[in-house]
Amino acid sequence: MASSNFVDYVKIFCRSGKGGPGSMHMRREKFIPKGGPDGGDGGRGGHVILKGSRNHWTLLHLKFQRHIFAGHGMSGSGQGSFGAQGEDKTIFVPLGTIAKDAETGEVICEITEENQEFIIAKGGLGGRGNMHFKTSTNQTPRYAQPGQDSVEIAVVLELKVLADVGLVGFPNAGKSTLLSVVSAAKPEIADYPFTTLVPNLGIVNYRDYKSFVMADIPGIIEGASDGKGLGLRFLRHIERNSILLFLVPADADDIKKEYEILLNELRNYNPELLDKERLLAISKCDLLDEELMDEIKKDLPEIPYTFISSVANMGITELKDMIWKKLEESNKDI
Repeated sequence: MASSNFVDYVKIFCRSGKGGPGSMHMRREKFIPKGGPDGGDGGRGGHVILKGSRNHWTLLHLKFQRHIFAGHGMSGSGQGSFGAQGEDKTIFVPLGTIAKDAETGEVICEITEENQEFIIAKGGLGGRGNMHFKTSTNQTPRYAQPGQDSVEIAVVLELKVLADVGLVGFPNAGKSTLLSVVSAAKPEIADYPFTTLVPNLGIVNYRDYKSFVMADIPGIIEGASDGKGLGLRFLRHIERNSILLFLVPADADDIKKEYEILLNELRNYNPELLDKERLLAISKCDLLDEELMDEIKKDLPEIPYTFISSVANMGITELKDMIWKKLEESNKDI
């Protein structure tokens, strides 16, 4: 997807509908004197509803639709007729969207499943008509309830990409190239840092028609948790990944040190990220021989690792096997 089309943060203003007023009506028919009250209830105001949709990948469709108003309920009428309900407004959002109150920052809801719904702003209840207030001592009540007012709220929507595997690495570590090789995704690839400006998703096919989703996150640099580079803006997308796949190029000065720098940035951003399963892939290994690989293995961190080369299609099958095995273990734990 084009970088200009990826929107993961929007602020919208929502207003539900007012409830319709109840009717203050007296029955007037030929040959029926003193028919009594027959005013119907007003209709409920429309809700503003968030709904999860797999057909949406970003919040782009809300970028220029900042005001969302539901319909007002109609008033009741004579002969016990109820007013029509106001039209609900449904906001479709991608899975992984979090809604927060713009004023307090309080999390209102999280949409993580297809067709999951949550009412952001409830419509006002309709007022009761005067036929409800008839008593033995007040047989002709000449009053009815007004409808409830609408609810107004400013909401911040944040998208955290849902994926099974998140790629973590420095700029130019080969994350986009790997994603383009193992899936049909077409991220931008170039020989300069920060080529990837937005997260990219790809569906990776595995054996026996199985598959998993891989996310390419923009490159992280040292100090990303303090706002350097692009990492701070997109680190939140890693929170939704089941497994973190660290990518470190074979030509790095110190592979273990680069891994620890990346791990430290995640720790500074959110210590809970360290509870996720971690894998390591040493990329750009097409120029290494067995002797060099053995030397590199002596100083690698104590997590599952493999050597790959996306360009030469080396070690890709082994990488998929390692990821799938870890995904199955995670599912069993759940």
